[in-house]
Amino acid sequence: MGICWGDPRFPTPSHTGSLKSGIQLTISSSSSSGDGHHHNNLVPDDIGPFPNGSILADPCLKNFTLQELTAATENFRSDLLIGEGGFGQVYRGFISEGVALGGKKTVVAIKTLSGESMQGYREWMAEVQFLGTLSHPNIVKLLGFCSNDGQLLLVYEYMSRGSLNNHLYEKQSKDHPLSWASRLKIALGAARGMEFLHSSERAIIYRDFKSSNILLDRGYNAKLSDFGLALFVRSEGVSPVKTTVVGTYGYSDPEYISTGHLRIKSDVYSFGVVLLELLTGLRVIDKNRSEGKVNLVEWAKPRLLIERKVKAMADSRLMGKYPPNAVVQLAQIASRCLARESMKRPSMKEVVEALEEINTFGKEVKCTSINS
Repeated sequence: MGICWGDPRFPTPSHTGSLKSGIQLTISSSSSSGDGHHHNNLVPDDIGPFPNGSILADPCLKNFTLQELTAATENFRSDLLIGEGGFGQVYRGFISEGVALGGKKTVVAIKTLSGESMQGYREWMAEVQFLGTLSHPNIVKLLGFCSNDGQLLLVYEYMSRGSLNNHLYEKQSKDHPLSWASRLKIALGAARGMEFLHSSERAIIYRDFKSSNILLDRGYNAKLSDFGLALFVRSEGVSPVKTTVVGTYGYSDPEYISTGHLRIKSDVYSFGVVLLELLTGLRVIDKNRSEGKVNLVEWAKPRLLIERKVKAMADSRLMGKYPPNAVVQLAQIASRCLARESMKRPSMKEVVEALEEINTFGKEVKCTSINS
């Protein structure tokens, strides 16, 4: 039981636009936790199954009413605001569908987007098309949507520990800094999510990988979020896609910026930047730092293959509580990811294998998955 895009019950804004993904959008009017047969279909047919994940044939999402989401957030109460992006705000909400009165409610995250903005509509549409069809342990779950008189909303699973960015730079980062084990776990989880996106013939280029888009659950499991800039590509990413340059300053691939040619390995560069954040605990761009250190990549990259300098760069909040060789190995991976030319960067599959070696064998095993 679904509503195809364009159905009069599900109006499209007057400034209609779409991502040319080739996916026919079908929305379920019942909760995604209900009829599960949608979750076993893959698209396109030649992709085949993925380890711990799948691409669904169609989005199978709950069509929420504005009244339901207003009630869930108590009229979007200000103290329930948990985040704010370029095109909308995110609130914590409580959904009680299917639960007896007084029973346990489900905590969700509800994003509001401006239907008056073409970019806001495109982001909303992209989230439905991508997150509505992706199922993987390291990608945040989209549970439903709402479209009501120009008001666009999205409902996600609630990630109780917020973003990696908050844990690195906000107040809690000083009081409770991330341990080395947590940082490695987060890096590995995010890498597995990215590998999944890149792993099919109909691959997905994320285009906005950064620490604020990595969300953490109670167990510090990382999940990729915010697919508003994502693109499907038919090839394995060897041939570039000519497109308008978008992304976040400091994380974007310099080759992409200079040529406008987007490749799958543009994401790999961004992953290398986040590895630097995890290693050093420093913001990507910080004008309060001394001259020559404002741009983290420009400052750190020449030091990544020099062991004593890598150890000196390690986040002081770790207080030396990490395997020294593992820090050096992580720096080596970051260095390869940050190669100026995309063809010299490793694939995300290679990155995952290298991180798994560090995670499994710690300081006793030299990282060999990515040769320097």
